[in-house]
Amino acid sequence: MKTLTCDLCDATEQGETFEQWMEALKPHYAQAHASFMKEQGGKSPEEQKAEMQKWMADNKARFDAA
Repeated sequence: MKTLTCDLCDATEQGETFEQWMEALKPHYAQAHASFMKEQGGKSPEEQKAEMQKWMADNKARFDAA
């Protein structure tokens, strides 16, 4: 089981796999970072996809390194 902090704050979530950690992080993001999520929704679909791919890759690397 790995415990990592949110990339936007000090909240932590746990998961055996990256996918489990991401699922555990979703409710936190929806509640604590709703304004950030809303801001992302104002971008073009291409920008959203590119940023999401980068975010996933960066966080997968963080998870794997933990």
